[in-house]
Amino acid sequence: MAEKEDKEQMGQLPDFTTIDTGYFFDIYWNEGDTGEFQYQTRWSPNLEILEQIADHYKVNFVVDYEESGNLVYGRATYEGGELTDIYLENEDFDTYQFDEDTDTYHFEGETYESDCEILETLLERRINKHK
Repeated sequence: MAEKEDKEQMGQLPDFTTIDTGYFFDIYWNEGDTGEFQYQTRWSPNLEILEQIADHYKVNFVVDYEESGNLVYGRATYEGGELTDIYLENEDFDTYQFDEDTDTYHFEGETYESDCEILETLLERRINKHK
């Protein structure tokens, strides 16, 4: 799929899928990484197609996803045929503020250059609550 996507730049789905959405774009992996790759989707995570792929190959998966502009940030885990999708809610995004004057984020009395660490912290809290 990665080679085909590299040539066509049209988004890819595995040949065996019965779903016509959730295309994989810009598929890549880092040299030396085993069992881990990255890709883009359009607008939302493609969890349904990931489930079909996992069932086809009889594997589990963990996928981290984000679309900050749409307030989408989460982690889905598929294990033993069961999908657990934990994601931030709108109120989570309201817990920090962006200061346009200083180009920084403020969260729980601390200042951050980007919101990445804040979002990771908020997601980890949700994951820990779910356990």
